[in-house]
Amino acid sequence: MSGNYLTVIPTDPYWQPSRDAADRAAAVLSGMLPDDDARQGLEAKWHDSVEVVYCGANLEKISCPHCGADLAPAWWGEAVSERYDEGFPTLIVAVPCCDAETSLNELVYDWPMGFAQFRIEVLYPNRAWLTDQELASLADALGHPLRQILIHI
Repeated sequence: MSGNYLTVIPTDPYWQPSRDAADRAAAVLSGMLPDDDARQGLEAKWHDSVEVVYCGANLEKISCPHCGADLAPAWWGEAVSERYDEGFPTLIVAVPCCDAETSLNELVYDWPMGFAQFRIEVLYPNRAWLTDQELASLADALGHPLRQILIHI
């Protein structure tokens, strides 16, 4: 069975909000959803360590933020696995294309992905991307800049 999620995560993978801030942001996001069915799938989640927030089947490519070269999925998978095994104490990697140091969170993902210890997600949101204004309102409610991810699994 496939599923679609609209997910928002902090731009800082290690940042987590207070419960009050998360509740405020969830209420704001709830008001952006088109119907009660979508609102039923809304949930704020905290994690003990950083997790990959993978866009699933939507992923088309991963690129270097420094030189723009495409990065091999196998390289990315190995880099993530190494850090996962350690509990993601760091996301820093040297990209193979230009040997620049960067964060796995800062790679250019087409479609967007990221890493986070907190997320708000909506299963079957019955809508597409949040507008820039909606994302800014949600970030204001949470108290931290956000990135959004549309997940299809």
